[in-house]
Amino acid sequence: MDQAPGSPQGPQGAASLPTCYRHSDRETGIRCTRCERPICPECMISASVGFQCPECVRNGSGTGHAPNASQPRTLAGGTVSADPRLITKVLIGLNLAVFLVQLTVGDRFTDAFHLLGRAYVPSLGGVEGIAEGQWYRLVTAMFLHSGYVHLAFNMFSLWWIGGPLEAALGRARYLTLYLGSGLAGSALTYLIAEPNQPSLGASGAIFGLFGATAVLMRRLNYDMRPVIILLVINLVITFGWSNIAWQAHIGGLVGGFLIGYAMVHAPRERRALIQYGVCGLVLLAVVVTTLLRTAQLT
Repeated sequence: MDQAPGSPQGPQGAASLPTCYRHSDRETGIRCTRCERPICPECMISASVGFQCPECVRNGSGTGHAPNASQPRTLAGGTVSADPRLITKVLIGLNLAVFLVQLTVGDRFTDAFHLLGRAYVPSLGGVEGIAEGQWYRLVTAMFLHSGYVHLAFNMFSLWWIGGPLEAALGRARYLTLYLGSGLAGSALTYLIAEPNQPSLGASGAIFGLFGATAVLMRRLNYDMRPVIILLVINLVITFGWSNIAWQAHIGGLVGGFLIGYAMVHAPRERRALIQYGVCGLVLLAVVVTTLLRTAQLT
């Protein structure tokens, strides 16, 4: 079964770094190019040169635009929202709701929606799996969990890793990253794992968020040692414990790294084209992988 990564840690800067003028608990090395106030990823808004704070953008200071002429944008070009963790909360709520259904309905529900290549499932009375045309399992498996501990680790990780990423990317890009990473993990599991080996859990998507976090920290010149240490710990757990679908973790990590890199490094003039172009390529890889594996099993 898929299993959660270790508990994440937030980005840590050097002890001498100033704190964001709007969030006193967040160290940052970035300053508004207009007023020079320190700003964290949640507050920074892309400008023609560098980043500006929400107040300077709202007032049109130094931008050549009238007040309210354009909406504030995140580092990745997304719209700055009032609740920067809304999608993270929705994802956690959805995982909890599905787990309650699992507890209520039982194994028959889980067997119908976890990731399975091709196998005879007694509770469903026949041969089931992705090779039988049930491609939905690539998605539904991302919202199933094997128990309370599995769910708790994943949701704790999602809250701590996902929140800062959602603030830095914006809601649409963050959700795209989450789903794209999860699909990449599911596809690699389907390709490599035994077809009758079930897999479930949000860890593939969360490892994708982890990969994107590493890209973001590098982009903002944060100290990379915490994220490297955390990555090593998670990889040791992934390959050191039994009953863990390491394929989902590695697939999600690679997919999240690629999508995250496109999100935070795309040049402003071609931002949307590059960002969603890379997401499209990841999705194409998922489709091709699934078709190839299905051809092997049928």
